[in-house]
Amino acid sequence: MKETYTLKEKIKQFSYILFPIFLTQISLYMMNFFDVMMTGKYRAIDLAGVAIGSNIWVALFTGIGGVLTGLTPIVAQAFGAKDSERITRTVEQAIYLAITFACFVLVIIYYLVPFLLQHMPIEHDVQVVAYEYLKALCIGIVPIFIYHVLRSFIDALGRTNVTMMLTLCSLPLNILLNYVFIFGRWGIPAFGGVGAGYATSITYWCLLLCVFLLIRFRKPFSTYHVLKKVRPISFPVWKQLFSIGTPIGLAIFFETSIFSAVTLLMSQFGTATIAAHQAALNFGSLLYMVPLSVSLTLTIIVGFEVGAKRLEHAKRYCIIGISAAVMMAVVASIILLLFRETIASLYTNDDLVLRWTKQFLLYVLFFQFSDAVAAPIQGALRGYKDVRFPFFIALVSYWLVGLPVGYVFAHYTTAGPFGYWLGLIVGLASGAILLWMRLMQKWKN
Repeated sequence: MKETYTLKEKIKQFSYILFPIFLTQISLYMMNFFDVMMTGKYRAIDLAGVAIGSNIWVALFTGIGGVLTGLTPIVAQAFGAKDSERITRTVEQAIYLAITFACFVLVIIYYLVPFLLQHMPIEHDVQVVAYEYLKALCIGIVPIFIYHVLRSFIDALGRTNVTMMLTLCSLPLNILLNYVFIFGRWGIPAFGGVGAGYATSITYWCLLLCVFLLIRFRKPFSTYHVLKKVRPISFPVWKQLFSIGTPIGLAIFFETSIFSAVTLLMSQFGTATIAAHQAALNFGSLLYMVPLSVSLTLTIIVGFEVGAKRLEHAKRYCIIGISAAVMMAVVASIILLLFRETIASLYTNDDLVLRWTKQFLLYVLFFQFSDAVAAPIQGALRGYKDVRFPFFIALVSYWLVGLPVGYVFAHYTTAGPFGYWLGLIVGLASGAILLWMRLMQKWKN
């Protein structure tokens, strides 16, 4: 990254960082997309089981692992201030923290998740698939947490094209492994939905190996000498990572776990409803990769400008990012309206699940515009290291507004399971409004 002066230069640099991040996020999410889609082609029970399991996993990874996201603004600001030693020290400590978090998640999955699943009103076969899928994912938990740190390090230096290439190469591998482990090929038995967990774990290990070789042997990453020698744990650095990362992680957790909570609450409406809900949510999450990519880009580039004390430049990048996200939301909504039935048919051959999925996809349409405003602003505020207020916004808008409203619609109106989605829409909209007000206040200061 470098200092820019004109609007054209800013748009060019913003696009240079955004495009690889977008392809990276798409590739990472396409792993989950193909897990769900290919499992749906195997059996509806497996699709429902993977739906439950993946929602638990996403809540755990994005919430606990989200604390590690605090590394990005720290490294970005240190890079803007040209403080190489601080970058090296922080990245190494973040790796130690990632391993600790991974072990904590393993304990949760093996000892707490079985209790949770046993007390859910879902079929026994669905419970079995969900738990076995999570156990298969456990094989890859340590590598994906470490990869998350090293990817944040590379991206914060503005070299987003590197992680783009890594994830683009890993996607075909994941699809191939899904085909082998889900349906049973080349002498390997068919594991169904559980096979998607094995395929994803193997892919995570391959990603970690590749990124480790990059930071050791390729410049400019090798010049920071990350992990070239074993250093002791530094609790002051951990404290800094926690102080910035914990509000970020909790905000991400409140946002993602609300979808997981809705999925669990929907279990009372039957397997077909869960499967359709998961299919529509999966596609909606795929569309969310656009505002999420803008958010990650703004964290990097705003952090860089703030570290160099160019606050007016940071403001201009915020405007560019939000405008781009809103324009893409319009395009995504048009695509969704025109190809709703085709999209639904990608996920299932079951007529009942197909019909429900088409209805759920209509609600995805309304998610786009709230996400297009909220996600970029969250990323920009992280670049400013303003993380506490967005955390409270996430708590209030999702859990104190969205979920109660959804429960009322689902149980006291004729909306049924769609009531929870109406609640999500209300929560997302309220969060977007509050975040916009916070950003306006930040610019005035």
